[in-house]
Order: sequence, then C-alpha cells, then structure tokens
Amino acid sequence: MIFIGIDSGTQSTKAIALDGDSGEILAGAQRAYGLVEGLPAGHLEQDPSDWIAAVEASVGEVLALLGERRGEVAGIGVSGQQHGLVVLDGDDRVVRPAKLWCDTSTADQCAQFAAEFGGVAGLIELAGNAVLPGYTIPKLLWLKQNEPENFAKVRHVLLPHDYINFWLTGIKRMEYGDASGTGALDVRTRTWCAPLLDFVDERAAEMFPALGSSLAPHGPLRGELAEKWGVGSEVVVSAGGGDNMMGAIGTGNVEPGVITASFGTSGTLYGVAAEPAIDAGGEVAAFCDSADAWLPLVCTMNVTVVTEAARSLFGMEIADLEAAVDASEPGAGGLCLLPYLNGERTPNLPDGSGVLHGIRTDNLTPGNVARAAMEGATLGLAYGLERFRAMGVEPSEIRLTGGGSKSAAWRQIAADVFATPVVALATAEGAALGAAIQAAYCAAEGKMAFTALCARHVELDESTRCQPSAGAVDTYQTLLARQGDLTKALHGAGQI
Repeated sequence: MIFIGIDSGTQSTKAIALDGDSGEILAGAQRAYGLVEGLPAGHLEQDPSDWIAAVEASVGEVLALLGERRGEVAGIGVSGQQHGLVVLDGDDRVVRPAKLWCDTSTADQCAQFAAEFGGVAGLIELAGNAVLPGYTIPKLLWLKQNEPENFAKVRHVLLPHDYINFWLTGIKRMEYGDASGTGALDVRTRTWCAPLLDFVDERAAEMFPALGSSLAPHGPLRGELAEKWGVGSEVVVSAGGGDNMMGAIGTGNVEPGVITASFGTSGTLYGVAAEPAIDAGGEVAAFCDSADAWLPLVCTMNVTVVTEAARSLFGMEIADLEAAVDASEPGAGGLCLLPYLNGERTPNLPDGSGVLHGIRTDNLTPGNVARAAMEGATLGLAYGLERFRAMGVEPSEIRLTGGGSKSAAWRQIAADVFATPVVALATAEGAALGAAIQAAYCAAEGKMAFTALCARHVELDESTRCQPSAGAVDTYQTLLARQGDLTKALHGAGQI
C-alpha cells in the first residue's frame, strides 16, 4: 500500500508518496504561494484557496509520478501550519483570508483574556496554556472587535489542516493535537474550555467542530476526488495534525526520551509526554500531540534568521560560514549574541532586539561573529530545554531537522549546548512523512503500534550523530547563564 503525506506550510505545500512496505519515498512534489499583500505591520494572512490549489497540484503531480501504482494509494494524511484562523459561513464559504500563526495583530485581545482570567497564571490554571498572539482564539476575538460584519457571517471555525481535510472529505472535525494550539482547549481533559469561548461570544462554542482522537480516521476521500485522481474508492483520510505534531511522528518522537529540535528560520523544541506537561510559567506550550499523548513545546523566533544575517553581513557563502565557524573556538572568543532579531517568543520579548556583547579589539572577527550567531540561536533553544528539564522531561537523544541541521559545525554546537547526543534525519520531509505514517496507522486500523510504524519508516542519518564534548559543555553552560543574565538585565532596563 502507498500513503500520501501532505505538508501545507506558510510558504508552500509539499506532498510525498510513502511505500508502506519498503519505507521508500516514491515521489514528491511542491507548490509555493505567498501572503496577502498590502496589510499593516503585524498582519499576516493567506487565502485558503491557495492551499487547496497547491494540494491539488502537488498531489496530482505525485500521482502522475506513481503512474499505474496510484491504485495502491490507501490513505492520505495532512500536516498544516498551526493556529491559523479559517472562518466559514453557513454555506461553507470562506468569509475572509486566514490570519496565520505569525500574525501578531492580536496583542490587545491577548491582554483582554489575561485581564479577564487572572493573568498568565489564571489562564494556565483554567486550560493549561496562556493565550498568546499566535493562537487562534484571540484571532476570533479580534475578528469580532474589528470586523463585526464578517464575524456575524461566521458559522464554523477550522484550522488550516482541518480546512484541507474538509475539502478532501466534506467532514468538519478537529483532533486533539492541532486543537490544543487554538488556546481554547483544556489540555488536561481534551475538551473545549467553555469560559474562554464564552468570553469571545455566546455563539463561539457552536463555531468550533466536534473533537476526536488524533488516531481515528477523519473520513473517506470524497468520491469526486477519488475519481478525478484515479485512486480507489476506499482511500481513508487520517485525522492529520499541526506541523509540529506531524513533525514529531515523522522524526520518531513518539515515546518519552526523544526530543526533536527544528533549526529553521524559527526554531522549535518538542517531546512527547504521557501526561499533560504544563509549565506554571507559561514558557513551555502544553500542547497535545497527534498520537493521543501530549507534546510540550518551546518555540523561538530566531534560528537560521540569525546565521543568515551574519552570512549576509560578511558576504559569505554557506561553505564560507561553515569554515569560519569551524575556525573559531567554543565561546566565540568571548562574544555573546542575544539573538532576538525578530523579537522573541521564548523568552517572551515580542519587541526584543539583538545584542552583540563582549566585543574587544582582539575578538571582533568574522569567524567569531559567525560562531556567536550560531551559538546564540542554539542557546535560545537551550533556554527552553532547561525549562523542559525543570518539568522532568529529560532527553536521551535530540533529533535535528530543518536547514540548520545540514551544518556539521552546527550539529556539534547543538550537542555541546544541549549536553545531549544529537542526530539528523535521513529525510528533510519530517511533517509530510509524519502525515503519511499517521495515514498508514489509520488504514491498518491500529493493527501496528505507532512506535513500530515509526521504527519502520523513520530513518536516522548515523553519519551525522554528534556526542557532547565535556569541555565545550562547560563553556556553554556558563554562556547560557550569561545570556540569561544579560537578557534579564537589558530587558529590565528597557533596552531590549
């Protein structure tokens, strides 16, 4: 059997075909799209029809590459960017463009939630998470307060991957993982939090669809699509999930001990927990995963954006950057870079800025600055890992994904900063692979455990494995404390 995995992201949609027997990725395709143009600062939106067009095109190309084997397709899984607000009217038409995870226009609405429910502590006590600008529920309140005519039309609220599932099946439903990123889910009970919904509007509870297990099928592929694509009439569409939840599955992060770190433009760090992993300080998101467990997650806004800024500053090619970092020692000659170039989510510094500290005449070199950029971005994620450890989530191995994981120098820095062995994956398509694996689970009706499916299909690139070096670990523990002290001092003085 063959399983299609779809990863609908902020910049593009990818589709892959996974051979359920051999584990080989048989075909892949991708379609790009952009944002709605001309919006004010902080407003980031997309037209959901662009996602559907990209899904049709990328899946169509994959099926064409499969040729006669397209008849072997037994399941489809969808990974989608988290938190986006998709609103439909009574005729299931999209009311307005979707506000995305990176839209920060809802700061005022988040403040309203905090004021109503006793601040961050009160919100965490109520539902397990603070209400943050990226989440879905403040976007719905923003819509009511800023576009009342559009809000009056809303009958259904979906997340991006749910909307694609609806297009594939005609069924509206949410699974626990992506639903936990709305900010409206009580993650302890996996039920909608009525006080939060009622605070938005008395109709809000009716807008959100039924919740269900992340391991249950979403429904069968619509007959019209099955005929158009030339696949069988019994193709199942799995529940799908958010990109981080699907990335966890696609990296084999389905049992305690394994942590996934994504080194993209921004960064995420997440693991699996058997019980709700709720951070009283609100810095670790207490999400559910897409295998009916929980997914503590930390997100930072500045990873490869920092190294790309350093590379651009010195006019380096990627190979030059790698060589420059290799030529510098751990600690970058005393330089410490606070990496908050785009503000920051963890720690919560939405208006933050970057700082290069410790400059002397003998250490201001391109190599040291490049290394400080790489170290600063990694230490930003290490701050989140320290929060994990304080909550009892102790990693035995960290699996690296994203563009930064391709750098040998960065992998060693990660092992030393995290004080944990790290290894990259054999494929870069973690979220799409996770979606395909989830579809395989649904098609098999749970006859094989998720851990066994991941063991079959998730391949590590052992040539990339790095062990922490004791001397460097000590250096970075000192540097992590220094970065934290500088951040607190400068933020407290209103300087970042």
